[in-house]
Amino acid sequence: MNILPLILLAGMLLYINQYQRSLLEADVTALREQAHIYAGALGESAVRRGGWNAARLDVDLARPLLKSLMDSSLNAHARLYDLDGRLSVDSHRDFQASHPEQGGNTSEGRWEPPQNSLVDRFYAWILLRLPLTSDEGPVPLDNSADSDENSKTIEKSGKAVPAQVELPPYIRRTDAHELVITVVEPIIHDGKTLGEIQLTRHAPEIDRSLFAVRSSILSLLLLTLCVTVFLSWYLSLTIARPLRRLVAASHDMREPGSGKGREDCVPQNLLSRKDEIGSLARALRRSTLALWARLDDTERFAAEVSHELKNPLSSIRSALETLPRIRDLKARDRLLEILQGDVLRLNRLITDISDASRVEGDLRRGQRDCVDIVSLLGVIVEMHQTTRSEDDTILVLKTASPADTLCVRAIEDRLVQVLRNLISNAISFSPPRGVITIHVAPCRGEERATGEHSLKSDIEICVEDEGPGVPPTKLESIFERFYSERPGNERFGQHSGLGLAISRQIIQALDGELYAENRYDKTADMLETNIIGARFVVRLPRCG
Repeated sequence: MNILPLILLAGMLLYINQYQRSLLEADVTALREQAHIYAGALGESAVRRGGWNAARLDVDLARPLLKSLMDSSLNAHARLYDLDGRLSVDSHRDFQASHPEQGGNTSEGRWEPPQNSLVDRFYAWILLRLPLTSDEGPVPLDNSADSDENSKTIEKSGKAVPAQVELPPYIRRTDAHELVITVVEPIIHDGKTLGEIQLTRHAPEIDRSLFAVRSSILSLLLLTLCVTVFLSWYLSLTIARPLRRLVAASHDMREPGSGKGREDCVPQNLLSRKDEIGSLARALRRSTLALWARLDDTERFAAEVSHELKNPLSSIRSALETLPRIRDLKARDRLLEILQGDVLRLNRLITDISDASRVEGDLRRGQRDCVDIVSLLGVIVEMHQTTRSEDDTILVLKTASPADTLCVRAIEDRLVQVLRNLISNAISFSPPRGVITIHVAPCRGEERATGEHSLKSDIEICVEDEGPGVPPTKLESIFERFYSERPGNERFGQHSGLGLAISRQIIQALDGELYAENRYDKTADMLETNIIGARFVVRLPRCG
């Protein structure tokens, strides 16, 4: 937007140069036609025959004829040269008595730059620095190499040059900054050159026209400058200043000593804008809130880790302090067994914590592919059924149709981790020879949504067991870190309570959803009575 006025200004300057050249060409053409008429009249009426039938230019006949021709051209200066190059007639010298207005005072009809006001003086100052107006001396009109050389001959020698062709014009500015045009025409009689006539005329109308055009350019230039200043001010208000406010807001949110804390510092008027600044403000706010949520989660995770690690460490410390004072071998062995269990529990906690810390980075770096979920679950079920003992649980895989190819977009290794964890939980809560059924089908029934992601074209994976189910008040708590809801016959410390939390984290990172619900035994009137098992549901985006 700011470069547009400069382009317009450059175009206007180019236009004025072409306009000045066209005015000069028109004035030269008119003066040359006038000189051609004068030369033709003198060649026909001011010639006298001499000896041997030789023709010569008669000055006595030429003077009154040229005087009568000059009566209608007060702004022209004529010089007549004979064949030898001598000046025969000069209109300013010879016609001064009868026409005093033509002699001496050559300033009549000329134009001078106005000097009345500050604007006029400023224009005159600019005019002296423009091309074709700056210096005294010749002004080129064309690219002819002979133009400047012949013009210098006319100007310096003051004598006529016999010419068989049309001489170029001589255009110059005097030391008074006056534009003067000179043309030369040969006087020809019967094909012979008898002399030359030189017409010189001041061209005030060119300067007047240029003054009018340049005045318009100056007006447009001032208007353009005003528009440019206004646009710059407008851009400063709408772009530069909001960006500075966003920089200040980001600084306040980043620096802990700014006094803002975790206050939402992005101005509301920037958030409501519909342009790129508004998009940037909203993106900055979303990024900041996500970063704060990540920091809060990291702090909470660190606190939970510290708490979970403190329990086995306290147990180990107490056991080590008690061990030297125990003399009973059975009690000593029992205490050593407790120490070994606490060490194993501590090792399991550290392993799960390390895995939970790496999972997000792996999900961000991992490449998502189309995974055939039926084939993947088929391998897991086949491996379990092959290695199970007689009293172990039974895995059953059911799909919507054997011919269906149900694929999800996911990271295969992490998806296997989730499925193994869900199946392992189901196995731990199932009775001996219990059946765990895995259903795979397109989403059906009520559509669920997580955030801005709609799950209407997803694949649903359900893991159902025949265990005691999940307490209705704990359906969400079981996905919290370090929360453990284990069977009563299972030894304490066998699980860290991070499995379901990591599984939900993986599924949410894959734009999916993981939740738990109970299976109920329904009577004839379709009322929910007793719990007959738990169901864990995974929904992931369908591939393709």
